[in-house]
Amino acid sequence: MIRTFFVVLLVSLVCLFGLTNMWQQYSQSRLALTDTYIKVKAGDSAMKLCRQWQQQELLSSAQCRWLSIYLRVHPELAKLQQGVYRVPTEQKSFALLQILQLFASGKVAQFSFSIKEGETLSQSFKRLAQAEFLKHDLTDKAALVELAKWPDAWGNKPGNAEALFFAETYNYTANSTSTELLKRANELLIQRVQQAWDSRQANLPYKTPYELLIMASIIEKESGHEPEKTLVSSVFVNRLALGMRLQTDPTVIYGLGDSFNGDITRADLRNPHPYNTYQHFGLPPGPIAAPSGSSIIAAAQPAQSDWLYFVSKGDGTHQFSRTLKEHNAAVQQYIFGKKKP
Repeated sequence: MIRTFFVVLLVSLVCLFGLTNMWQQYSQSRLALTDTYIKVKAGDSAMKLCRQWQQQELLSSAQCRWLSIYLRVHPELAKLQQGVYRVPTEQKSFALLQILQLFASGKVAQFSFSIKEGETLSQSFKRLAQAEFLKHDLTDKAALVELAKWPDAWGNKPGNAEALFFAETYNYTANSTSTELLKRANELLIQRVQQAWDSRQANLPYKTPYELLIMASIIEKESGHEPEKTLVSSVFVNRLALGMRLQTDPTVIYGLGDSFNGDITRADLRNPHPYNTYQHFGLPPGPIAAPSGSSIIAAAQPAQSDWLYFVSKGDGTHQFSRTLKEHNAAVQQYIFGKKKP
């Protein structure tokens, strides 16, 4: 009995040593994957993927046989979660078990799309159509008007959805839809505008939150320098209070649409389209771009000033003036002065 015991023990140790060696050998199986993203479909199993990699000569048949045995001991790795997974491209090869653990974890890849500040809806929509792994279920920009929610307090719903989607970066997973993403952007826009409206200064020349949004879009196009935004806002608020035209070039350019060739002319300033604030008093009929959160706040909280004019200094900032005489002098200095030899 003692001899039998030692024989059994010896055989067990040999088997254990062999299994240990096999474990060390096959647990280090490497995959030289070249794709950054791998899609695990519904019904895919670890063994199905292993056979696919074997056909691609990334693994051997022995490695797949070992995996079959291993999965009997660790069945949790056999339950893969469908989705698109990102494989770290900085690595040249990957441990087989590392990849299977990723697929079993359900930690699918995250993608993102940004609605850019100062961008028109047409520009955003064109880029959205190129977003990777996103289902593009919106083929017509006109459908965005129906998609966007519209609070009753905002007045009559406009005929376009310009600026109704907040400028922000939105994360999504593969097979999410454009509709889902834009609904989130629309809800966030309404939330931010409503917050600004509720905390706005008294006696601002806006009848509705939508008019505040229109002003925010103009501020966004006029200045990308954060400290100046409330000053730009104050100029336009002061002008509206005095019954002056806003006379802002970005609204003219927006109204020209595709016909604008990049150089605003006197003829453009005389064009009577509804967005021409050189020809019409008050705010234009709608926003002209997606405003940032800071521009929305600036529209609701303008600086207290008596500025009525401003001109670009050419370095991203502006020179503000109280009178037309001061403004004309600033124009001579910062615009025409630069053309001197």
